[in-house]
Amino acid sequence: MSTTTTHPGALVISLDLELHWGVRDRRNLDQRERERLLSARTAALRIAEVFEEFSVHATWAAVGFLLARSREDLERFAPSRRPRYDDPRLDPYREQTGRGEADDPFHFAPGLIDAIAVRAGQEIGTHSFSHFYCCESGQSSLEFEADLSSALAIAAASGYGIRSYVFPRNQVNPGYLPFLKRAGILCYRGTQASAATQAASFRLQQRPDRRLLRLCDNYFDLYGAQTVPWPSGAGPSSIGASRYLRPHNGLLRGFDDLRCRRIVNAMEAAAAGGELLHLWWHPEDFARDLDRNLQFLRRILAEWARLRRQAGMLSLSMSEVVQGMNNVRTVPAMAGNSI
Repeated sequence: MSTTTTHPGALVISLDLELHWGVRDRRNLDQRERERLLSARTAALRIAEVFEEFSVHATWAAVGFLLARSREDLERFAPSRRPRYDDPRLDPYREQTGRGEADDPFHFAPGLIDAIAVRAGQEIGTHSFSHFYCCESGQSSLEFEADLSSALAIAAASGYGIRSYVFPRNQVNPGYLPFLKRAGILCYRGTQASAATQAASFRLQQRPDRRLLRLCDNYFDLYGAQTVPWPSGAGPSSIGASRYLRPHNGLLRGFDDLRCRRIVNAMEAAAAGGELLHLWWHPEDFARDLDRNLQFLRRILAEWARLRRQAGMLSLSMSEVVQGMNNVRTVPAMAGNSI
């Protein structure tokens, strides 16, 4: 009987850990926002606990600023070459910060990141140093390279060797990939395949038509399973995103079963086809309605556990995907063969 080599299916999870750095151009740090971000810190720890409960691996892509242990630490690692965005609101170096995590847990989080990293299977990746926007006017590859160097340096000072990169606001700029390769980055999160999720400036991403299509696809099959193949070829490898894990919405709670089934169907397709299902979200998304969001996450991971038992489906961080690319299985080349 002839044989062929194939990878098993795998669930890949990446989270963008940003706190206020990810929304500072859109949300004032008022009392309501402070309460949300404090809840987000709790949410991050609770998510990590759920991952440990299910033996699920994940990549936590943290903004480099968050690893600073003091304002002086942040300034020490900051690059001399910085982006000059046409929209000055995007400039994170204008942000006023406290002295450190104790008095400013909205801009500093080294203790939080350390608490996540000690749990089994949790990888610390980078979300750039400054939440760098690669598709906005006023920045260039030189500033990106400087930002990347600072991100790696501050991570190394905290004991983290960075192997995975997530572009802020999913603004993947192909021209910047050689810098990732030279820096030893193994992989990055690619954008979803649909037209509504392609890399673009934030203004274009927020167009009403794109937002509506992205919302509807969470409940109804507009773009298919969006599983992605295991990467191949020269790095850095794109670990393409499959879908955003949208948080609980009270107005749409009646559609939660559809939202769950949409993800489960895609996981089953990944398990059957030997491909990857890459879920991503922000821990901050779970800040409101934390218990409901965690309950939904448990539903998804319980289905993954079923597929692990039935089909050998794996759970991998982003860098583990690249490191496991050569770990193929030899199976009979016949119709209906399962992993």
